[in-house]
Amino acid sequence: MTQAKTLQTDVAVIGAGSAGLNARREAEIQGARALMIESGPYGTTCARVGCMPSKLLIAAADHAHEIASADSFGIRVPEVRVDGVAVLERVRRERDRFVGFVVDDVEALDPGLRLRGSARFVDPNRLELDDGTRIDAKAIVVATGSAPQIPDALAGVQGRVLTTDSIFELADLPESVAVFGTGIIALELGQALHRLGVRVSLFARSGRLGPLSDPGLQQAATEVFASELDIRLASAVEARPAGDSGVALRWTESGESHQANFEYVLAAAGRRPNLERLELGRAGVALGPNGIPRFDPLTGQLGSAPIFVAGDVTGERALLHEASDEGRIAGYNAAHFPDVRAHRRRTGLNIAFTDPQIAVVGRAFSELDPDRVESGRVDFADQGRARVMGKNSGEVRIYADRHDGRLLGAEMLGPRVENMAHLLAWAVQSGMTVQEALQMPFYHPVLEEGLRTALRDLARKLRFERAPCARDLDCGPGA
Repeated sequence: MTQAKTLQTDVAVIGAGSAGLNARREAEIQGARALMIESGPYGTTCARVGCMPSKLLIAAADHAHEIASADSFGIRVPEVRVDGVAVLERVRRERDRFVGFVVDDVEALDPGLRLRGSARFVDPNRLELDDGTRIDAKAIVVATGSAPQIPDALAGVQGRVLTTDSIFELADLPESVAVFGTGIIALELGQALHRLGVRVSLFARSGRLGPLSDPGLQQAATEVFASELDIRLASAVEARPAGDSGVALRWTESGESHQANFEYVLAAAGRRPNLERLELGRAGVALGPNGIPRFDPLTGQLGSAPIFVAGDVTGERALLHEASDEGRIAGYNAAHFPDVRAHRRRTGLNIAFTDPQIAVVGRAFSELDPDRVESGRVDFADQGRARVMGKNSGEVRIYADRHDGRLLGAEMLGPRVENMAHLLAWAVQSGMTVQEALQMPFYHPVLEEGLRTALRDLARKLRFERAPCARDLDCGPGA
């Protein structure tokens, strides 16, 4: 009988996604020897099944929608036909190109520093792979990512359930899809499929759309998206097979019973951290009530253990740039363990590529103390550039400290707010006040003038009727 081998390393990284790759790289920069372990295909969640393929589908849908709405500008377009096969072929072709870049980077690493297999904990400093290989490490980074969560209501129709891991593999666009969820992924894919000619209904029990927590913006989002999409909020849904060709859904809404058949159901109601194979209990770490380990977001550390977490497995900021930052922090601290230090986190930035787009910058409305905060508002209904573009829906609310005018965050619903969100994120992270933001240049006519409107509204409420002028700044009319 062959004795299982044991490998020695400074840092073991479980997972080769965005968080794991950055953790391995940072540990190496810090002078540590790092082994990386992966049980699945190489290529990050973002590149394979997340942000890149979804944005490719959205790009196709945006083109179809622009053509369909051209008549409002006096442009007459003959009937447009969406070639679903060609749409999905392009999605996969470009997706595979992005994935290829990641795979090439991983395969360029020293083969002796990357292992294939599933890892489980033996104790806080030791892992065991499914082939019996043992790894002794001074510190371990868990970056195992997440997987789509399938609602219990769909247990009887699994053969007709799509997830973000499978929807892009369809040969053609389906005739109809019921989307479970109204979060970012659900809204993005649901709207894109609708604009590509798929009959879509969205179901959610939460009664909320996207990441918005400001009641006023929730109401605005509900009105905007419900004007285009069939959205069923606060619905209890039952699913059963409908012959060999679909799913029959029955739901109750406002006390009334409804039923409809769909070709597929898209489960887009969240993702669950990949923790079940790790046997974290052997490492002696404390788990939270949701089964996710308790960790320090500024260090990535689980208690005082030589174990760090990063990326989607934390169950918190499931975004590529956050996973990259968390991986860097975890890799640094794993390399220096037990000398662990807190790292500054960047200002939060969350964007939904819907139409209109949604963004949350810095601290959301739900995270603020209403006694210390004031908000400024702009409605895009009459904003100049938005009307020119025919994209005049949505609003923005910017939050600032009532006592010193410092910008704290914003919730946004409007045209191309992905760009405005970045400007506000930079302003929040730099500690800018409302007055200082109003001293920044604003071109005319651009959508960003809407930010100035919201900032001026905020300044008035804060009793800063006019922003003070910088020494050499022209503060004439319109400043």
